[in-house]
Amino acid sequence: MSDSTYQPNAKKAEPLSSLERQYILLTQNGLPIIAKPYHWLSERLNISVEQVLNLTNSMQQRGIIRRIAAVPNHYKLGYHFNGMTVWDIEDSQAEKLGQIIGKLPFVSHCYLRPRKLPSWNYNLFAMVHGKSNQEITQYRSQIKTLLSEVLVNRKQQNAQPFKNCDMLTSTQILKKTGLRLKNKNVANDVTATTQEKNHV
Repeated sequence: MSDSTYQPNAKKAEPLSSLERQYILLTQNGLPIIAKPYHWLSERLNISVEQVLNLTNSMQQRGIIRRIAAVPNHYKLGYHFNGMTVWDIEDSQAEKLGQIIGKLPFVSHCYLRPRKLPSWNYNLFAMVHGKSNQEITQYRSQIKTLLSEVLVNRKQQNAQPFKNCDMLTSTQILKKTGLRLKNKNVANDVTATTQEKNHV
């Protein structure tokens, strides 16, 4: 599976410089599969490789780039069942527990997001993938067990690891894309957006 990551609340993207816009336009369809992709970027941006790496780090720190990773097609790999497990976690525990859940080998994405009360009480999201509905249901159960065990080990036996949980399952797969520019033909538009289309 892909590297598991825990991602706290995303920051609103800042305005982009001209160089950052060029960087995104060159990479929004993915980096080329070559030995030295940052050298490739360096040549096209007309800056040094070190400057490319510094620019990349800056954009990551500012939340413009969320992460750089391979995006596998789970269906082609045989993982036809996907479930977004959602958890109503105590706010004081959510970030630490999210970091633990994000390290599980069967969790591909883990996010902390604001609740949308009163209709949506969940604040922690963990995506799991499997080859059967039974498999992803077992993963959800394992997360439940883990949350309980963590609090017991912290001698918080009376604490509830979560108030409620659910799992949203995929009905179809849509194309996933990375960072995109809105209205990229408009010179003054410097708003960036991240599109990751999972239909659940």
